[in-house]
Amino acid sequence: MKFSASNTSEPNAILSFADIEKAAARIAGRVLHTPTLPCEAVGRAIGASVFLKLETFQATGSFKERGAANRLALLSPAERAAGVITMSAGNHAQGVARHASLSGIAATIVMPRFTPATKVSRTAGWGARVELHGETLVESAAHAALLAEREGLTMVHPYDDPAVIAGQGTLARELIADAPEIDTLVIPVGGGGMIAGAAVAAAALKPGIEIIGVEVETYSALAQRLAGKPVSVGGATIAEGIAVRDIGDLPFSIIRERVAEVLVVPEQAIEQAIALLAEGAKVIAEGAGAAAVAALLAFPDRFRGRRIGLPVCGGNIDPRVLANVLLRNLLRDGRLLRLSLEIPDRPGVLADIAARIAAHEGNVIEVSHQRLFASPSVQSAHLEVMVEARDPAHAEEITTALASCYILKRI
Repeated sequence: MKFSASNTSEPNAILSFADIEKAAARIAGRVLHTPTLPCEAVGRAIGASVFLKLETFQATGSFKERGAANRLALLSPAERAAGVITMSAGNHAQGVARHASLSGIAATIVMPRFTPATKVSRTAGWGARVELHGETLVESAAHAALLAEREGLTMVHPYDDPAVIAGQGTLARELIADAPEIDTLVIPVGGGGMIAGAAVAAAALKPGIEIIGVEVETYSALAQRLAGKPVSVGGATIAEGIAVRDIGDLPFSIIRERVAEVLVVPEQAIEQAIALLAEGAKVIAEGAGAAAVAALLAFPDRFRGRRIGLPVCGGNIDPRVLANVLLRNLLRDGRLLRLSLEIPDRPGVLADIAARIAAHEGNVIEVSHQRLFASPSVQSAHLEVMVEARDPAHAEEITTALASCYILKRI
C-alpha cells in the first residue's frame, strides 16, 4: 500500500538545519559517524544503486543514541540532578541509558512487557532503572508520565521533542555527505522523529531529493493519518521498534510538508529483508532496522534505476528470532525441504531414502519416524524429513527422486 503526503518547499519553524548542525557538533565524540556503504546484494535484487547507513555500528546498535545524546546535553543543572525518564520498546531506552550513564545522570526507563529480552538486559546493563509496564508503548508512556510527575523527572520523549528530532537528523546529514549521488531517501517510521529530522537535513543539503517513509502493516499509523482515516493499529510484528500507535505532533507537521510518500510493507517483507541483509550484505538487522530494505523488496518497480540511501537503523535482534527468520526464509526460498512420506514398515527403507537423497547431493537435517500412531496401516510408517538443497531447482530434483518410489508430500 502507498500513501502520499503533500511536499512543499516552505520551511518548518519547529526545526531548522541550523539546529541539526548544532546537534552534530554537540554529540560529536559521543556518537559515531557511522559508515555509509554501497550494497550490491540489495541493489541487484531490485535493479538500483543502494547505499546502507550502518547505524548498527553505534555502541547501543541503533541510531537512537543521536537524539538521546543531544537532548541530554541540553538539560539544565537542576534537571541533570533530578534525573530523566523515558518510555521505549528498546533502542531509545538504550540510548538514554547509555548517555545518562556517561553523564552521571540517573535514568528510569519504562518498557512494554513484550520488549525482547535482549533490549531489556542491555538497557539495564547501562545502569538504568528499568520498569516493565503495559502491553503497548501507549500504556508504558502513561506510566512514565505518572512517574515523571511523582518523582520530578525530566521526560526524554523518543520522538516528539525538537532536540531529539535534531539529533536524529544528523543521520541524514552524514548519509548525504558520504553518498552525495543519492536521489532517494527511504526511512523507517515509528513515532516519526528520524524521518522528520532526515527531511529537514535533506531539504537543506540536497533540495529535490525524494523522501519516502516505511511502516509495517500492523502499525501503519502515519499512512492512516495522512489518508485522513482513524488510526487503528495493533498485532504481532517483528518490527517492534516501529510498532508505535501515535505519530508525534512535531514530526507529523514536518512529514506533512517534506515527505513524498509512505509505503506500508507486509510482515513477510521485513523477514525477507532481515535475511537478505544477513546473507547478502553480512549485516545483522532487527525488524525495524530492516524496514527500509523491506520497502525496496516489496515495491521494486518503485525504486528500479534509483540511487537510494537508507539507514539500517538498528541491529538489536534476539538471536533466537534471527535464527527463526533465517530458517523461515530458507523454507520460503526452497532451500529447506520439509517432506512427509508414507513408507512400508520393513528393514532397509530408511537407508534407501537416505541413499536417494545423498545420490542427489541433498543434506538430511532432521528425521522423525513414527510407527505406532501416525500411519493408516500397521504395515506402514510415517516419516518426516528435513533436507537442505542448493536452490528450488535442486529441491525439485530431490523431491522427484523420492516421489518415484514413495507416497510423498511437501509440508
